[in-house]
Amino acid sequence: MPRRALPTVLATAALLLTAGCSSDDGEASGAEGGSSPSRTAAQSSPSGSAAEETPPAKGSVTVTRTVATGLRSPWGLAPLPGGGLLVSSRDEATLTRVDEKTGEKTELGEVPGVSASGEGGLLGIALSPDYASDRMVYAYFTSASDNRIVRMRYDEKKPPGEQLGAPDTVFRGIPKGVIHNGGRIAFGPDKMLYAGTGESGDTGLSQDKESLGGKILRMTPDGEPAPGNPFPDSTVYSYGHRNVQGLAWDDEQRLFAAEFGQDTWDELNAISPGDNYGWPEAEGKGGGSGFHDPLAQWSTDEASPSGVAYAGGSLWTAGLRGERLWRVPLKGTEAAADPQAFLEGEYGRLRTVAPAGGDKLWLVTSNTDGRGDAKGDDDRILELEVK
Repeated sequence: MPRRALPTVLATAALLLTAGCSSDDGEASGAEGGSSPSRTAAQSSPSGSAAEETPPAKGSVTVTRTVATGLRSPWGLAPLPGGGLLVSSRDEATLTRVDEKTGEKTELGEVPGVSASGEGGLLGIALSPDYASDRMVYAYFTSASDNRIVRMRYDEKKPPGEQLGAPDTVFRGIPKGVIHNGGRIAFGPDKMLYAGTGESGDTGLSQDKESLGGKILRMTPDGEPAPGNPFPDSTVYSYGHRNVQGLAWDDEQRLFAAEFGQDTWDELNAISPGDNYGWPEAEGKGGGSGFHDPLAQWSTDEASPSGVAYAGGSLWTAGLRGERLWRVPLKGTEAAADPQAFLEGEYGRLRTVAPAGGDKLWLVTSNTDGRGDAKGDDDRILELEVK
């Protein structure tokens, strides 16, 4: 298999101390055929097509059941075809299968080479677009030298704890730091692999198109720059990001992403290939000419947006420091109404939200990673019905 090995860019200690991290995880405050790019904001009308139905301004959320409890530092979630949920543990570097009907947990095994410290560790996971035949699970993690993406074969026939094959490194050289390691990965409708990265505390990396930090990356399943990317021979898809931890596509195959702000605004963005999202020159709306404004923003104590999912015509964003689930109804690539908050303070920090089919979502809490107020049965996976 081909490899894409790029130089590792590491943030210096001095920059880590001065970068600020007021929103990210709330630490500083105490705390998925084809080779063309997915359709994005640049390729669609901002107001949406006539066939698109705008959802109501106000929605609803019902917690239908608790799927599982007792998870330790859960981060990534990947629903399996035919049933079951894979969950990554950031601090323990393990993958666990959860039976979504009984809540029974089966540990697949530990991912070797993970260095869990600060905001790093075993982060996002995604299933191969050819999972039915290759059984490959992709994972983004922090190693001793960088952030990287690997893939491993999941063999259910082996005993628990031995079901993960040896990791095959697909992509390496993403800057790592104590903070801002990004970590969300997902396969888009074009079957290309997308990754949200952070600038590792070195703000200058975000505007540097030669760096992998502070970017959304788009690559083939083998880690090569995807055909149609905006910059020649580069995996960089968009830049000027601070720390991207949420990726989702709507029914029109348009990409959206969430990222942490510093002191003022967290952002939800409609992603256009090659666009500049402003960091560190701009934070939130009104950043000026040349910068792509977010479609929604929140003060940093209300959100710290991590996972993003699309359901019912709206984007749903899990808030860490804000301890709430945000609903943003869409009209094309614009917000059709003001963001609406749900579950505020009821389940603590919320890390990941993922589609569960129809009008349902999976929601993962994040209280056992040393930053939240863990209760006796934390952390949990909840099933939600949303409108």
